Amino acid sequence: MHADYKKILIVEDEQKIARFQQMELEHESFKTFIESNGRIALDRIIQESYDLVLLDIMLPEMDGIEICKRVRELSEVPIIMLTAKDDIIDKVTGLDTGADDYITKPFATPELIARIRAALRKNKTAPPSLNDSKLRVKKLVLYPERYEAHIDQQAIELTKKEYELLEYLIRNRNIVLSRERILQEVWGYEFMGNTKVVDVYIRYLRSKLDERCNQKYIYTVRGVGYVVKD
Repeated sequence: MHADYKKILIVEDEQKIARFQQMELEHESFKTFIESNGRIALDRIIQESYDLVLLDIMLPEMDGIEICKRVRELSEVPIIMLTAKDDIIDKVTGLDTGADDYITKPFATPELIARIRAALRKNKTAPPSLNDSKLRVKKLVLYPERYEAHIDQQAIELTKKEYELLEYLIRNRNIVLSRERILQEVWGYEFMGNTKVVDVYIRYLRSKLDERCNQKYIYTVRGVGYVVKD
């Protein structure tokens, strides 16, 4: 095994599925571990050191959503949710609690590997804090180093993914961005996923920004995507 192999915890209660995932990942030179119990998995993620977690939603004792929520209070380890439910609400809930990505069962192994490598690469290349940087649009000010957004010096409560989406839109202000591009850049997908997630998060942001200050920030370009305008 190469010295810089990546350690992945597979949290899956179906033994055959977990073993298959383990075999495929070991073949790709990942070091893997398996846990079937949700509550024990939470303890292991917090106490042990992993480079990425594959987290099933349906688990005994504690489900994947709750695990992800609790892990995010202490750690930024990349988490990819695995779910048999092809339901946009489950996916949004998973992402909103801090998951980096989701994948719906059944899935092809090359797709899973691509998602894992994308999540690891994104975590490795995350930009360092920009000491005195601020991003401004109208009354809105973003502080990238603190993941904070303010309007008229009042903090706006945003989830991690909401903030990342807003920052991406602002850094590309006055550029119309397609849903597919937003999905790839903000969620780190290497292939086209369900772009409805983007629409859901745009609605979240509008409810917290546009409606709060009675000023429009995010514009829809019909048939194309979204843009933040000065």
